[in-house]
Formats: sequence, C-alpha cells, structure tokens
Amino acid sequence: MQITLNHLERSYGELHAVNDVSLTIPSNKIFGIIGKSGAGKSTLVRLISLLEKPDSGEVYYDDKRVDNLSSEELMMHRRHIGMIFQNFNLFSSRDCAGNIAYPMEINGYKRDVIDKRVKDLLHVVGLDGRENARISTLSGGQKQRVAIARALSCNPGILFCDEATSALDPQTTSSILDLIKELQKKMSLTVVMITHQMEVVRDACEEVAVLNDGVVVEEGKVSDIFSKPQHPVTKDFLSRLVGVDQGKKTDTVYQWSRTKGSYILRFPGEVTDKPIISMISKKFDVDFNLRAGGVQTVGGEEIGTMYVDIICSDPAKLPEVISALRGEGLIVEEVKK
Repeated sequence: MQITLNHLERSYGELHAVNDVSLTIPSNKIFGIIGKSGAGKSTLVRLISLLEKPDSGEVYYDDKRVDNLSSEELMMHRRHIGMIFQNFNLFSSRDCAGNIAYPMEINGYKRDVIDKRVKDLLHVVGLDGRENARISTLSGGQKQRVAIARALSCNPGILFCDEATSALDPQTTSSILDLIKELQKKMSLTVVMITHQMEVVRDACEEVAVLNDGVVVEEGKVSDIFSKPQHPVTKDFLSRLVGVDQGKKTDTVYQWSRTKGSYILRFPGEVTDKPIISMISKKFDVDFNLRAGGVQTVGGEEIGTMYVDIICSDPAKLPEVISALRGEGLIVEEVKK
C-alpha cells in the first residue's frame, strides 16, 4: 500500500510540529523517517497512521484519501495498520497468547481463527511454545517479538515502527531488524520506521526522509543519502556512526584517533576497491593522516567512509588534490570545526 502525504501541517499552540510535509512512501518497501528529538517524528507518524487529523493537507492510502474519513470509516481503515513501539505497550495481565489475540478479539474474530493465528504468529516471530508465558518473564527482545506478532495479527498492509529498537541492546536490535525485514518480504508490507538511530536506517531501510523542525530537509535512497549527504542534520547523524560497533565486524566504521580529521571521504559502490588514496598521494606528493574508516553495507550497496587530514607541503596544492579525489569518484566533504 503506497502512502502519499500532501502539504501536511500540524501545530500545537505556538509549536509548528509538522510544517508543509509532502512525501511518497512506496508500497512494499521499508521507509525510514529519521530526526532528532523534537524534530516532529512522533506527530508525523500520528498523522500518517490516522491517530490524529492534520490542520491542513492530505493523506492518501493508495488512491483513497483517508485523513477526512468519518469515525466509523477511520475505525475500518485502522484495521489495516499495525504499530510497534519503543516500550512494547503489552498487557502485563495477559500472557503472550492473550496479548497477540487482543486485536482479533476486539475485531470480532472467531475463537478457532484466533487460536490458529496466535500459534502461527508465535512461530513466525520465533517464540514457539511460549503461549502461556507471562510478559514479566520475557526479555526485551522477546517482548518486542510479541509486540510484532500482535501488530500483525489482523493482517495489516502497513506496519509502523515507532522507535521500535531504541530500548534494545545492539545485538537484539540487529535480530529485531532482521525479523522485520524478513516479515516485510513474506507479507508484502509497507513498513514505516520512525527512528533517531542512523544505524537502523542503514541496516533496515531502502529509502529515508530526514526531518528537522517539522520539515523534510532531505530524502531519497539510503545509499545516496549515506554517500552524498546534503543537509547539516544528515551529516551530523552520519558523523555519529563513527566509532560505533553494532556487532557486525564488516559493517562498522572504526575511529582510532581522538579527533575525526579535517575531511570526510566517501567511496560509493565499486570505488571502495580502488587504491585511490595511494594513487593521489604519489601523484601529488601529499600525505593522508587517517583518523577513522571502514566499509558499511547500505541499501545493499557498499559505502566506504574515511576521516582524514590532507597534509600538503604546498597548501596551494590542496584544491587540486581535492579535485583529483572527486575526479576518481569520491565524495569529499570538509569537516566544519
């Protein structure tokens, strides 16, 4: 199911939480919406998921406008939406099966259908045999798996993940993201991931929109955003990935210096395999002081990142060196101090 947003606006008094947001979230993809705290992510997801009405603008599911529906029509459309949250939002008074069954119960499913669906979903999320387990006995990752099963119980076409991995450790985060990617493919879901974690966007999403002060400041394929970030907010998110080990030894940028260097070099695609630094160093007789580096897989494409100082005996050579690096296919960005 494709989601289209046209010029959405939402204010709370003087706070303009969502400001003229227009987006197309493609069907059957994992789409990320990333922003810092206070950027407007939570308000935007409430508008997209029909929990709130915008002050102005339009929300479409496929070709049907849904922001102006009656209460009864809204209730029907919400059955096609699943949501998972940072804090799981499970009922402590119910066991695993009871939590998963709850949406089906309130939607009038028959008992035999509910029981079969609960058993199937527990298998899908890797919790076979835990039907009667109390929520208090589960780990954080297991609780989120129950929450995912509950969100999928009524066969939604759209799954919203609102900071779904923020409360989890890196290893558990990785396993939950792998599960969501697997389910998205199996069930042909449109998944919208709201997050402040760039590693979540890197590891799970195909496209992303960057939100800042209620405005979309950058959007596109994740591989393009990582290799050619345009907005300062995006560049800041990417810089914070340096030195973070998510448990994937081949997908990490390592920092071994206290400072990050004066330039960021990004090596998109096949450029990662070329000895460009060595070639440029010999050609121009310059030194590169390497501060951090690594290769990450982003949207199925390898993106190399290197933080360096470029040391020229003749400073006048520096623009020529940078031009030569760009000529070899690198994206060169000066770090603002």
